[in-house]
Amino acid sequence: MIAVSNLSIRFGKRTLFEEVSVKFSPGCRYGLIGANGVGKSTFMKILAGELDSSTGQVSIDSGCRMSFLRQDHYKYDDFKVLDTVFTGNDELWQLHQKRDNLYDQSDNGTISDEDADYLYGDLEAEYGEKGGYTMEGDASKLLSGLGIPAEEHHRKMNEISGGLKLRVLLAQALFGDPDILLLDEPTNHLDMDTIEWLENFLKRHEGTVIVISHDRHFLNSVCTNIADLDYQAMRLFTGNYDDFMIANQIQLDRQQRENDKKEKRADELKTFISRFGANASKAKQATARQKELDRLQIEKFKPSSRVAPYIRFEAKTKIGAKVIHAEKLCKSYDKPLFTDFNIHMNNDEKIAIIGTNGVGKTTLLRTLLGKEQADSGNLEIGQTIELSYFPQDSQEVLDENMKAIDWLGKFAPEEGITETELRSAMGRMLFKGEDSLKPINVLSGGERARLIVASMLLEGGNFIVLDEPTNHLDLEAIESLNYALTLISDPVIFVSHDREFVNSLATRIIELHGDGTYTDYPGNFEEYEAWKNSQKKK
Repeated sequence: MIAVSNLSIRFGKRTLFEEVSVKFSPGCRYGLIGANGVGKSTFMKILAGELDSSTGQVSIDSGCRMSFLRQDHYKYDDFKVLDTVFTGNDELWQLHQKRDNLYDQSDNGTISDEDADYLYGDLEAEYGEKGGYTMEGDASKLLSGLGIPAEEHHRKMNEISGGLKLRVLLAQALFGDPDILLLDEPTNHLDMDTIEWLENFLKRHEGTVIVISHDRHFLNSVCTNIADLDYQAMRLFTGNYDDFMIANQIQLDRQQRENDKKEKRADELKTFISRFGANASKAKQATARQKELDRLQIEKFKPSSRVAPYIRFEAKTKIGAKVIHAEKLCKSYDKPLFTDFNIHMNNDEKIAIIGTNGVGKTTLLRTLLGKEQADSGNLEIGQTIELSYFPQDSQEVLDENMKAIDWLGKFAPEEGITETELRSAMGRMLFKGEDSLKPINVLSGGERARLIVASMLLEGGNFIVLDEPTNHLDLEAIESLNYALTLISDPVIFVSHDREFVNSLATRIIELHGDGTYTDYPGNFEEYEAWKNSQKKK
């Protein structure tokens, strides 16, 4: 078990959370949720011992081994992939190195009699007991489950891509069956198949899991409990994310009803006291009512950090019948990404492009928009299209040298827009006060994403294209974007690994298979999954 008592963290005058006391039990999987900036990652680092709290303490049961998902891509550059995973169990890794060193001395004839006795006796016994003989197989199994092919396992970390590095670090955290597992955004940069593998792995894990994620399907699938960081405090709920949302709303409604009853009673008591307080015959009753009024505790609600941006897409011009018509599009790099790709997109469709990492989803999207040239084939883009585009890499559209408000002003209507109107547009996307004057190069991932969405709203395009829009948004922003896209009748095409986002929005699924082939399914994601399963049974 891991427990915190009276934990507080302050940065200058700003308090993230105050006097938090909670216990995380073995066998439970906690989803740590809260708006961007409330301190989720900070809380996780305090649990991991990588950051000191202002007050309070963290207690861990004796003998428990904790593992924490690290985000340092470069720390292990000189390590082989397998060795990086081994370091996830430090005790076993140290034992492994000691054993290898002594065997090297034995081979060179430089080992002492005492070390030789230890090597061939107690060390080998301890090594086997700790899992040394199965460590390479265990690590390889994790890496393969996370989509890292066997040929990469013996390469150095500085020789593999950044995306694969993140997966190796996740395998490192999972290695050795830790008693306490701390995961901060483990699904970032994972495709649907790998996320499903991770879900199943965590559901089999018998220790304590605390995970931060903005993936609603992942939280619903994995979590047995929710730890909600809000109001500078933490509350624990039993159940998954959907259960939390229902329970939280019921609790807020109940508190509000109780407050309303108390406020009504307080008004009645005040009226009686004001009317009869000076009346001698009513003095005893007035005194009794004053005591009752003093006992009434009307709860003052702290302002919630959970605030959703206001997103509504409104096209300035109506789109025509033709959106995208493509025939026999082909594109290859080291291998075929798509071959003989055909699409006739209607002006009321919402198309999801899915597939494992590296199969070419972004390349296909950019090719269909004319931003990349196909190797061969024909592409026609409707002349009435006015594009609103959310790229996977924000640097593709953001100017790092500009202030946020100045960059957004470039998307103002032809008739112009005042600074007040620009600030209002940014306020709807949760940029408060002087936040709008921040240089873009200091904005967080979430702020960058919301700024791009704000530009799309000002553009008023009639064709919305999004490439991994949920990567840096918190749950409230994702739900707002998701809902806004369900309201419009204009066409949408998007790439996403967020199963809930795809399932609630897409009316057509295109899956790339990584060998140049693809499936174009005319239905939603649940129907597509059912169809795929039926095909496997044939």
